[in-house]
This record gives sequence, C-alpha cells and structure tokens, in this order.
Amino acid sequence: MNNIYLIVNPKSGTKNSNYTLNKVIPVFKENNVEYTLIYSEYAGHAIELVKSCNFSEYDSVCTIGGDGTLNEVVNGMLSRDDNQKLPIGLIPGGTGNSFMKTIDCLDAVDAVNKIIENKPRSIDVMKVNASDKVYYSANLVGWGMATDISVVAERLRLFGGQRYNIASIIEIIKNKKRDAKFILDGKEINDDFCFIIACNTKFVGKGMKMAPDASIDDGLIDVIIVKKTSRLTLLSVFPKLFNGTHVNHPACEYVQCNSFSIVPEGKDQLNIDGEIIGLTPVEVTIMKKGVDLIV
Repeated sequence: MNNIYLIVNPKSGTKNSNYTLNKVIPVFKENNVEYTLIYSEYAGHAIELVKSCNFSEYDSVCTIGGDGTLNEVVNGMLSRDDNQKLPIGLIPGGTGNSFMKTIDCLDAVDAVNKIIENKPRSIDVMKVNASDKVYYSANLVGWGMATDISVVAERLRLFGGQRYNIASIIEIIKNKKRDAKFILDGKEINDDFCFIIACNTKFVGKGMKMAPDASIDDGLIDVIIVKKTSRLTLLSVFPKLFNGTHVNHPACEYVQCNSFSIVPEGKDQLNIDGEIIGLTPVEVTIMKKGVDLIV
C-alpha cells in the first residue's frame, strides 16, 4: 500500500490549497492510498519537515504548492543528516508552476495519478554555493534583473500572475549597471550585464519559455546571458521570452555548461527557484540525478 508524506503550502499561489485538496484527497481514498497531511506554516518550514521526517514510514514525499515549495522539499531532502532520499511528488498549486509546466503536468488530478503509480525519474539539481552557504535548485538560479524582477513582483502579488510582466517592465526602465566577473566552465568574462539566468527547466516565472532546449535530466545547465544594452532592445526581447524566440535575438547568448560563477562588485541577491535567497559571489554546479521525482 502506498503511504505518502503530504506537505501542503497554504500560502502558495492564490492561497487556494483547500480547493486542490478537495480534488485530490478523494482520488487518494479511491485508490487506498494512505497519507499524513501536514501544513507548512512559514518560509523554510517544508525544509525542516523533510529533514526530520522518518522516511522508513513512507514511500514518497509529496507536496501541494509551487516551485518555491518544491525548492524547499528538494533542499530538505539533500540536507538530511542520514543522506536518505525518497521520491518527490508535486501537485501544482503555485502561481507559475514552472517545473510542472516543463513536464506538461499542470492538472492536479493528473499529478495525483502519477504519484499513485509511483514511477520515479532521476532528475538533475543545481548545487548553489552562495556566499559560503549551500542551496539546491530544481528550476532556476538568476542574478541581476532576473532577481530584481522577482523582488518587485513579490510586492505586486495583488496582480496575480501578471505581476511578473509588470515587474519586468519596471526593471527594464531602470536598466541598472551591473559589472561582474562571469566564469563559464573555466572561461572568464568581465562585463556589464543585464542579467544571467541558469535553468534546469524550460519555463520560469509565469509561462516564460526562458530555456527552450533545457532538459531536467541531461546533466547540463542552460544559461541565458544578456549583457548591458538599451531599454528599447530589452523591450524588444521581453515578449520573445514567452515563446522561446529570444534565444535568436542578438542581445541574448544561450549556452549549456557544467558549472559557472558570478562575482559582481558587491553582494547581490539571487533568485533561486523564484525565492530571493542567497548572496553573491555564487558558484553553481550540476548534480546529475540529484533527486528522484515522480513525473
């Protein structure tokens, strides 16, 4: 019999986790699936829950939430003292759900059916060494405008998923100066950048197809680099982000790598899976088959 440790983030997305629960719990019961239901109560709580969970009692750790909740589960899994792992299941309940969009599973009931089948797949994880702290990322690591947009978007939650678009326009208008040393697989580049964003998934934010060639299990990091350019050029790039055609724009450089570092002049914030955590300087490496995901 399948036994699931189920973490629900009640603050994820539109804060409508009960609606999702009412859809998925009957499916669990119909299939005789046992579950322990726990609500996360604050930022980082899911990390603590996964680190302290008695894995011998469960077949998988699942969550109802978005990319940030998945990030916490992955970080809890990879920071356990006993190094034990269980397959991770994600039932989409966030605003962007970038990871689930990448694997084409945005329906909650479809996700539950996959969890019931329990056929895990090993996926890559990015290991992020940021200012002497270690984080793990299943989705993205962003710096520069990619971080500033998320900071502004968080203040615009009233606008729902559109807040990312509004925040992007605001930051394009600002067009800050960001000098940094960027090291890609050992090659050093010193320049003024608009943003650097590393992806494990095709999608980020609310439907932006940032890395159209990304795969969650190819052992590579997909990196999009945009150096300092005019506001007009940035505005011309922005709408292309939603269908992936920005990779053909002369202002964008799209590369795949095993590792990279960003060393700006100061300590800048980072965007890790949509959460503003960690500070530069940052070094990112790929962990092949870092966790098992039920997809």
